[in-house]
Amino acid sequence: MIGWRGAVRGAVTGPAVTYGVIAVCCAVFVISPVSGLNPVYGTGDALLAAQSGYFERWGVIPAELISSSPDALLTPLTALFVHGSWLHLLGNMLFLYVFGAMAEERVGQLEFALFYVGCGYLALLAYAVANAESDQTLVGASGAISGVLGAFLYLFPKARVTSLFPFLFFLPLRFPAWIVLIFWFVLQWLAAQGAGSGPGVAYLAHLVGFGVGFLYAWGRFRRGTRVKAQAAAIEGERQP
Repeated sequence: MIGWRGAVRGAVTGPAVTYGVIAVCCAVFVISPVSGLNPVYGTGDALLAAQSGYFERWGVIPAELISSSPDALLTPLTALFVHGSWLHLLGNMLFLYVFGAMAEERVGQLEFALFYVGCGYLALLAYAVANAESDQTLVGASGAISGVLGAFLYLFPKARVTSLFPFLFFLPLRFPAWIVLIFWFVLQWLAAQGAGSGPGVAYLAHLVGFGVGFLYAWGRFRRGTRVKAQAAAIEGERQP
């Protein structure tokens, strides 16, 4: 997933779910064998074996999920809180921090929590269906966070976003959120065309999560008043 560093500036207070998810994901990662900080898992081959077992236990394995194993049906929920590296974790949490608070404020805490989990589950399930024979483990909150991006696009299309693009020599340029997020979506789509079922980034899960999030916001708020006030975000680029 391509992301941007930053923080939302606005009258958003008390995004308990957003901050709670960030805290849980960070805590889970730190105590896991993936962080390399927990001496319980040892070093060298022992650590690698612990990491492999960790992903297999808590991550989504498409072939097993499609077989409808009772235990496998729960893995999309646990996989949302598991990350494969420090960069993976920090990129996803940065995205959630930037876009999650405003979306949660608009949706409401309980509904946002259900929305977040639902987007993540559907995104991972869709990836598993499309790669039903794959035994590669899939982990991460990217599908759920992509759903947050989709909802943000509908709810706050005019929010001002300052982005740093490498092909523009990292010049800070301000754009409406709809330009930045559609650009992100197009990048995911193009990347998905060349992605296989092997190890790598699950671009399809990103696309599905984004679509589900956008459709949810459209269905939920299309008859109400959309937020017109412009919010600002400062963002940089990263690849979680």
